[in-house]
Amino acid sequence: MDLPSGLLTLPGRTFLHFLVYLGQLADLMRELSIAVRSRVWRLRLVAQQIVAIGYGSQAVVIVTGAFTGAVFTFQSYAKFKDFGFETTVGAVVSVALCRELGPVLAGLMVAGRVGAAMAADIGTMKVTEQVDALRVMGVHPVDFLVLPRFLAMMVSMPFLVAESISFGLFASYLVTSFGYDMPSAWYLTHMLDHTNMEDLSIGMIKGFVFGMLITLISCHQGLSAENGAVGVGAGTTRAVVISSLVLLIVNFFLSILLNYVFPIGTV
Repeated sequence: MDLPSGLLTLPGRTFLHFLVYLGQLADLMRELSIAVRSRVWRLRLVAQQIVAIGYGSQAVVIVTGAFTGAVFTFQSYAKFKDFGFETTVGAVVSVALCRELGPVLAGLMVAGRVGAAMAADIGTMKVTEQVDALRVMGVHPVDFLVLPRFLAMMVSMPFLVAESISFGLFASYLVTSFGYDMPSAWYLTHMLDHTNMEDLSIGMIKGFVFGMLITLISCHQGLSAENGAVGVGAGTTRAVVISSLVLLIVNFFLSILLNYVFPIGTV
């Protein structure tokens, strides 16, 4: 039985599209590196983006981190109590939030909020020919549109991750102390004894890398938008979906790499 020709060509076509997309991202990264080295950073625009990205995303990140820490503590305590390990909940929750849950969930929320806004703003400028107007005036779109967002995300994302971790730990502490009547000294002692700067460093590094990926992917989708409002909507959707998937995939390999630098379980 002969297979349809489309079924045979689909993997190759998908792989070629993937290579083209990687090449476009690499070209945008090259232009961005040139813009960074030019030192024309437009600090006023960077400050405006820090307010929009960092300050504007605080509520989303805080709520996500707090309730993640609370529900993770609730589920962990119920199971650990069966084995008599309930005093170790603080250590487990702390390490999990610092290394994985804090940066990943903060990254996903920022990708949904900030990534979509970046793609929509730049995409709207693209389809209304404002990007072409910038080129006519001698202003490179990457310098004016992408670089301020990139620098602002590099500054804001580690702080957002730190907030997510902090409020997650605080909510975990409240659940164990007031929900399960665990002595606070037990929780704090185990948390401080088994959480070190290496764990926190992993969260900050992941947040920094995630911020760069979100900005790069979202701005690329905005600059590639076409076909009017429909194209802007499609680009915004792709920005959120691709950013979220890339964050989850990169997180796996980044966890393996960073575990060699900062091995888990060492004090």
